[in-house]
Amino acid sequence: MQLLGHNYIGGTRSAAGDVHVHSLDASTGERLPYTFHQASPAEVDAAARAAADAYPAYRALPAARRADFLDAIAAELDALGDDFVALVCRETALPAGRIQGERGRTSGQMRLFAQMLRRGDFHGARIDRALPERQPLPRPDLRQYRIGLGPVAVFGASNFPLAFSTAGGDTAAALAAGCPVVFKAHSGHMATAECVADAVLRAAERTGMPAGVFNMIYGGGVGEALVKHPAIQAVGFTGSLRGGRALCDMAAARPQPIPVFAEMSSINPVLLLPAALDARGEAIATELAASVTLGCGQFCTNPGLVIGLRSTPFSRFLDDLAARLGAQPAQTMLNAGTLRSYENGLAALQGHPGIRHLAGAPQQGNQAQPQLFQADVSLLLDGDPLLQEEVFGPATVVVEAADKAELVRALHGLHGQLTATLIAEPADLDAHGELLALLEQKAGRVLFNGYPTGVEVCDAMVHGGPYPATSDARGTSVGTLAIDRFLRPVCYQNCPDALLPDALKNANPLGLLRLVDGQPSRDPL
Repeated sequence: MQLLGHNYIGGTRSAAGDVHVHSLDASTGERLPYTFHQASPAEVDAAARAAADAYPAYRALPAARRADFLDAIAAELDALGDDFVALVCRETALPAGRIQGERGRTSGQMRLFAQMLRRGDFHGARIDRALPERQPLPRPDLRQYRIGLGPVAVFGASNFPLAFSTAGGDTAAALAAGCPVVFKAHSGHMATAECVADAVLRAAERTGMPAGVFNMIYGGGVGEALVKHPAIQAVGFTGSLRGGRALCDMAAARPQPIPVFAEMSSINPVLLLPAALDARGEAIATELAASVTLGCGQFCTNPGLVIGLRSTPFSRFLDDLAARLGAQPAQTMLNAGTLRSYENGLAALQGHPGIRHLAGAPQQGNQAQPQLFQADVSLLLDGDPLLQEEVFGPATVVVEAADKAELVRALHGLHGQLTATLIAEPADLDAHGELLALLEQKAGRVLFNGYPTGVEVCDAMVHGGPYPATSDARGTSVGTLAIDRFLRPVCYQNCPDALLPDALKNANPLGLLRLVDGQPSRDPL
């Protein structure tokens, strides 16, 4: 496979910088035969300006044209062959089946956004017609819809080389909104990023998109310049709390502050209620162990905290869970840096006097061993920060509450989460119904009798939550609602019909369901 390793700027390739970076085999650590040119300051500037130049023409395209572009990207992704899958496997140590499934998810979310664009509800069309006879003052004609914010900087995630990366959810949502993208390739899978970027540009050329609709830059240290560039109007990020918070602070300190939509840190608590454990404790232990170790625990929805009530069924469950996690084999992580972070997280847990190790072989070599810990409930009650920190890998911490009152107090101490899960029988829900209202305040998605690893890409999905799970709890990075992050409302007052966007014209040429004088209507005015 031939890769240039050059940056993507305004539809052309550029290699002006003299710093070279390299991609590694995730399993062996050996350098792959590809060299990538870190973007120079001038190239970062050129990429942002190319996106800004493309913005007026791109956002003015009919939504159906943007939908054609997204569909074309999906087709190009699906056409990537076995050599591409093998390359992604080498860069990430993820199995071929996982990569093939993730490729389908990535093309599928492109098609989902295309479907939404053709449906038209993202316009949010609202019309309040003039009331010239209203007393004491007449009302003008007011019409509102939403437009793209402008160029968006997107940072690739380490753990999803396709679905949260070059053509992933943030890129898809931004392009759907009418926002050109400058993508910062993740250092862990730069070769993968180049193959996907080529697919995006082929789709752009096929569908007649403006040059600069998609740009990509390589290298460390280029992200700050990108976020601070005056052409960039929003940022999408998936990664660590430290990295996301740094981007938020940079964006807020700009002369023109911009929003950063960062998905950062979540321990995804799982609550185990008594009747469920009594009825199916052994099965729950098996299922939970599988969730903790799925993909070597490298999911942002990995269940990192398990909370139950003191009881004989809970004690039996703990024994079962320890046996199952202790029997799980070690797995190779995405890269050496991820493994180091995992080992540092384990060391912090093992060194805490209020936490004891229950199961898991010692770490050896370059693979991650699954681990189980038990923490004293007082750590949650007292707000100990260690118990709130995500350990990215196949590990989880169990906490035992003495009774329902202590369980509620412990939950109040939790920070914001992507998910919260209730494992419960009907009798449990009758006895603990008040927990739902509490979990709604803590998480973006509340699950019942399931496990959080696995995120369906659909209209109803929310992959977000209160800080520090995300930097803005009002949005999601998965599902069509993700487009809202990159749109802003515009109101037209007494605008001539001929100058209005199609979404607001009297004839309703797009056939949209609009809010007209407070009532939903598809009728022309």
